[in-house]
Amino acid sequence: MKAALYARYSSDSQRDASIEDQLRLCRQHAHKQGWTIVDSYTDRATSGASLLRPGIQELNHDALRGKFVVVLAEAMDRLSRDQEDNAGLFKRMAFANVRIVTLSEGDVTHLHVGLKGTMNALFLKDLADKTRRGLRGRFEEGKSGGGLCFGYDVVKQFAANGEPIRGDRTINEAEATIVRRIFADYLAGKSSRTIAWELNQEGVPGPQRAEWGPSTIHGNPKRGVGILNNELYVGRLVWNRLRYLKDPDTGKRVSRLNPESEGIVQDVPELRIVHQELWDKVKGRQRTLICEPTASGENALNERRRPNLRRSREVWMLWRRLHDHIEGPAGLRDSAQQGHLRKSFEHPARRAGGFSAERPTDAPNGAWVVQGVLRRIHPRGE
Repeated sequence: MKAALYARYSSDSQRDASIEDQLRLCRQHAHKQGWTIVDSYTDRATSGASLLRPGIQELNHDALRGKFVVVLAEAMDRLSRDQEDNAGLFKRMAFANVRIVTLSEGDVTHLHVGLKGTMNALFLKDLADKTRRGLRGRFEEGKSGGGLCFGYDVVKQFAANGEPIRGDRTINEAEATIVRRIFADYLAGKSSRTIAWELNQEGVPGPQRAEWGPSTIHGNPKRGVGILNNELYVGRLVWNRLRYLKDPDTGKRVSRLNPESEGIVQDVPELRIVHQELWDKVKGRQRTLICEPTASGENALNERRRPNLRRSREVWMLWRRLHDHIEGPAGLRDSAQQGHLRKSFEHPARRAGGFSAERPTDAPNGAWVVQGVLRRIHPRGE
């Protein structure tokens, strides 16, 4: 009987040898059963909450091709911890006439899928609750409950028992200077795009050593992301502003904004980089740009958007009249440039390989063009 082995471990903190340990136990069981192992599939440091894993996807593909008739794993939670994914995997294997066998459960049946799927889902929820509880305890001690912000360094230290003490930060003076410069430039009237361009021109590395982009600077004020919105720069550590969910279709993590009342704030004055007066003035400029209407009654940011379709149509009609005057009636043709479909004009004579031009040889450039367009717009009064 042809068998395929599957092994997985969840996080970077686990040993890579965990994969080999799982495969070794599965090989021993397969040999006892007299099965022939045709392939092994693995996913390293990958969560079991989604089937969007290269190893399990390849296993699915090969099962439908009839490469093996049994899948062997250490336990069902190695295949998936998600109820929907467990049921879907079981259904696909049944369609391909492939058995699922695990060292813990034996032959997997509908009963295993229902009960173990529920238990695994409860395990994931309990794990998430414990993680949040631990992060909140760390936060209430004034320590970081998340990643590393631009402008700070991780403080590496260990407890008496040798365990790492996590969450402490210290100011990175070189990066802090860049943060202050960004605030000052923005207050002086520069746009986030201009600031990013200047930093890149000077070779200043951005967060995670990447290039600077406008959104890295202006971010999203409501979500508290972006250099100009990070309250840690004024000594305020904010936690639980966002919550993260996994999209069931893509498996990607999606952030959602929590109600403002659920956010928790701790004062950490030792981590202040920006003076309060500068911060307040920058916030004032942000509010002005977002809220103040222009003379037309629209949001000020709308000024930066592409022109409206009506204006574009007027320009298009003027260009067509101009083109017709120079080369005669124009036809439209499609051209693909850089992945975009564009419309451009092509004169019939040009399509036939010739060239048409009605311009008098003694007519000045500007006068001839203007007169021709005006004649077409107002044929009775030139």
